[in-house]
Amino acid sequence: MKSVEQTLAGLGIELPPAPQPLGNFAPFLVDGDYLYISGQISSAPTGIITGKLGQDLDIETGIKAARYCAIGILARAKAALGDLDRIEKLIKLGAFVNASPDFGDHPKVVNGASDLMVQVFGPDKANHVRFAVGSPSLPSQAAVEIEAVFRIASKG
Repeated sequence: MKSVEQTLAGLGIELPPAPQPLGNFAPFLVDGDYLYISGQISSAPTGIITGKLGQDLDIETGIKAARYCAIGILARAKAALGDLDRIEKLIKLGAFVNASPDFGDHPKVVNGASDLMVQVFGPDKANHVRFAVGSPSLPSQAAVEIEAVFRIASKG
């Protein structure tokens, strides 16, 4: 069985260093068997993907932005756990999409994150619940922000 790191490498993904929080909060929290990851904005290697879906950005760009949020989530998870193979299950993704009032394709945008998680962990470990809602603005004018909850294995 391939490790999560090997799967990421096979997808051509190199995790960046875990981003620093933009405020006074914990970037992650381990509580018992659960890892909570604070919201990750759409940070690409070239900078934050900014703009409003349905106004400045098309769905394909939104999907890409959500995928970068998922990569940020994985970078934070690695910083928290040291080993991504400790993740037993993705429980939940919560997503905010910077969108115009008439935009209605939030779920399609957030599939960028959900689909990557399924590619990385497989359909059984990544079968998760989620929400995808519109927001009039996000920090740094990011296109997407996503948080996550994972169930983890004990060290040992």
